[in-house]
Amino acid sequence: MRRVPPGDSLQRWVCDQCGEIHYQNPKLIVGTVPEYEDKILLCRRAIEPRYGYWTLPAGFMENDETTAQAALRETLEESGARVELGEPFTMISVPRVNQVHLYYRARVRELDFKPGEETLEVALVEESRIPWEEIAFRTVGLTLKRWFADRAKASFGFHAEDLL
Repeated sequence: MRRVPPGDSLQRWVCDQCGEIHYQNPKLIVGTVPEYEDKILLCRRAIEPRYGYWTLPAGFMENDETTAQAALRETLEESGARVELGEPFTMISVPRVNQVHLYYRARVRELDFKPGEETLEVALVEESRIPWEEIAFRTVGLTLKRWFADRAKASFGFHAEDLL
C-alpha cells in the first residue's frame, strides 16, 4: 500500500504486514564524451529506445561501482573504446523519466574501438559532421553542444541543468 511512513514526507510503498518501506528513486545514467583529435566518439544504437540513432556511450550505473567506474565500463561495453577519464562535465536531471544523466570528459587512448552488443556502429565525428537530427536523446544533444561551446572558449567547465 502507498502511504506516508512515520518520519517521512512522501508517499512510499509500505508493506502492511512487516512495515518494510520500498523506496523508488531515480536511475543514474553515466557515460563519457570521448574525444580524439578534436573528434567525438559516437555510437549508433542497436537497441530501443531510439534504435539507429546516435548517442554518446552511456548506460545505467550498477550497484557496487562508482560513477567513474560506470562511465569507463559503459564506454568500453558500448564502443569498445578504452579511454582516459577526465572530470565530470554535465549532470542533467530528467524528472519525467526519473533519471539523472552524468557525462565525464574523456580521451580515447587507442583507435581499436568496435561496436558492442547494443551498438550498430562507432565513429569519430568532427563537429561539422555531428548528425544533430539523429541524436538519440536531448541530454546527449545538450552535452555535445556544451562540449563544443566550451572547446570554442578553450575553457571546459561543469554544467548542471534540468530538463523539465
